[in-house]
Amino acid sequence: MKKTVVWIASVIGLGAFFALILGTIERNYTGPRTIAVNGECLTTVPKDRTAITLRVTALEASAATSMKIATGQATKITDFLKTQPVQMQTTEFNSYEKTEWNRELQKSVSLGIETTIAIEVSASSIDTIETVLNQFAGIPNIYSENLRMFTSPETMKPILEDCLGVAVENARVRANALAAGDGRRAGKMLSVSYDTQTNDVARPTAGVLRGAKMMVAESAIDTGGGFVSKDTEVSVSVSAVFEIR
Repeated sequence: MKKTVVWIASVIGLGAFFALILGTIERNYTGPRTIAVNGECLTTVPKDRTAITLRVTALEASAATSMKIATGQATKITDFLKTQPVQMQTTEFNSYEKTEWNRELQKSVSLGIETTIAIEVSASSIDTIETVLNQFAGIPNIYSENLRMFTSPETMKPILEDCLGVAVENARVRANALAAGDGRRAGKMLSVSYDTQTNDVARPTAGVLRGAKMMVAESAIDTGGGFVSKDTEVSVSVSAVFEIR
């Protein structure tokens, strides 16, 4: 019984000792009081460019013939694109043996060598993309896919920067509102981190070449006077730490 009383007294004494130490540390603490808050900004940006991917495929018995036909068609495409106000880049160049499962033989059989070349084309006007599509309409082994409208980096950059400033100001307003309950206000910002998200999703379409405006219309808004693409949605969130004064 005496040992139990001594042990309890020791625990109480140790707790009092730590409480005294922590109280002394708190009284002597001279660092800044801080508050951590989040801030947001939501906005939209018009889509200012239209893009399409032109895909060339050639399936032949030999690799040399397959690559010759595919590169010849791709050259015709790029030569024409050089005369148009577009940006272009080759996004795929692949040559491989194409096979399929033969149910009668119960094994894979070779169909030949297929060469694929994909060229991404973008322009500031959908009419330019329409011209490109019409130029190659009806040509065998040329396909269009991944038609989309998007916001160019040049247009997006200043909008993101402005939205980031709005999000930081939003965080300061919240910090001031919280600190006001204690008769204080937010001072200088000590640290900040941020995250951005954009809803600028490509809208893929695959198949034979057809009108760009018709393809865009399938995923656009009908305004009554024509079809327009939905604006890009931009979301910026910040996590900020402010000094409390």
